[in-house]
Amino acid sequence: MHLRTLPPTASSSSTTRVADHAPSGLPRASMGVAAFSTVVEWYDFTLYLYLTTVLSRVFFGPGASSVLTTLGVFAIAYVMRPLGALVFGHIGDRLGRRKVMLASMSVMTVAMLVTALLPTREQIGSTAGVLLLVLRCVMGFSVGGEYTGVMTYLVEGAPPRRRGLVASLASAASEVGALLAVGVAALTTATMSRPALDAWGWRIPFLVGALLAAGTLIARSTMQESPAFEEMQRSRATDSAPLWRTLRTRRPALYRTFTISALGSVTYYVGITYVPTYLTSVGGFAESDALWLSTIASVAVIVITPFAGVMADRLGRRPTLVVFAVLSLVLPVSMFGLMTWGHAATALTGAVVLALMAGGVSAVGASSTPEQFPVAGRLSGLAVATVATTVFGGFTPYLSQALIESTGWKLVPGVMVASIALLALPVLWRLPETAPARLARSEAADHRHLSRV
Repeated sequence: MHLRTLPPTASSSSTTRVADHAPSGLPRASMGVAAFSTVVEWYDFTLYLYLTTVLSRVFFGPGASSVLTTLGVFAIAYVMRPLGALVFGHIGDRLGRRKVMLASMSVMTVAMLVTALLPTREQIGSTAGVLLLVLRCVMGFSVGGEYTGVMTYLVEGAPPRRRGLVASLASAASEVGALLAVGVAALTTATMSRPALDAWGWRIPFLVGALLAAGTLIARSTMQESPAFEEMQRSRATDSAPLWRTLRTRRPALYRTFTISALGSVTYYVGITYVPTYLTSVGGFAESDALWLSTIASVAVIVITPFAGVMADRLGRRPTLVVFAVLSLVLPVSMFGLMTWGHAATALTGAVVLALMAGGVSAVGASSTPEQFPVAGRLSGLAVATVATTVFGGFTPYLSQALIESTGWKLVPGVMVASIALLALPVLWRLPETAPARLARSEAADHRHLSRV
């Protein structure tokens, strides 16, 4: 390895601060493209979950077991996410953040287009389900380098005192993707007959996604490289084996990032993307009604996200995360309970509260997770943390549905979210503060105290 500027004995927080403050920021155009290009990733993955009941019929046939199989495909594909994150993370730490974002979006564009063109079970039998699984795995691999690459790019290019807000805007944009997905899915299912939807209508949302991805790829080609990465290259501080160094020297940061990612994943994937399936299979709502309720919940996430980002900048990452973790502990069980009553008003209340809670965690996690690592191994560190996203994001919708069907207990999803929040709270309580504004105030207070002494 050839890492000369960042010694392995330096603390993760200090090396991160020094490296991030050195270069100037990115142009607003590059920041805007990066922030709002997260729309595509979340459009695709939430679209799949929102269309779970439709895809189950199209690719796996009728019956309750088909829904479980469709969620199982989602879970299996998510296993590819850490692998993709490791590959793209190595590329990003060695060759640059921009190259990662271009490569991942290229793969996503092709995968979404091919998904829209897939033959159905009625046309080629069980092979259709196999092809769907293969394409979902390709998508999972590409997404592994997508969100972490964007968050790293924004944290390294944003004004230090506004990192939380800027990173949260990307999180909000990702929810715009989810909102777009649920809107397109709801419009498609509401305006088509079931035979037409199953025959060809389900392809429309995926074609929209392919066009969106292609446009995003063109926009990303205009972006500049991260100034922090360029500074690292000029100082010859790039590491030939960033993953190995990160595993060897940044274990506490890996534990913290894993915890934040676990809480963010379970609140989002159980509290937002699984909700339409829950409302349909447990709450007794029609597919179109469940999707419209989820659309309103997605709007709520977009509203709360920048406020959570501002809170993270002004109050600090640690206290803001603790607040949302406490809410994640005490609210989910009762909110899922409201959604079982069969009334639109109570179901909407439960969906919106869960969405606000999940949106807050994701917004703060967008800035706090990259800040746990120095520039040289940042993407590699975040790649390891994507294991938490796989376990607590990819598998939890499937596990929720499976446990409900096997036990008959409708509140299982809420208990799952609350359990992860309970386990995360002690780690978040001891989380080192990384918000530049809070660190600056702390350093100023220390200086005043020393002056008086």
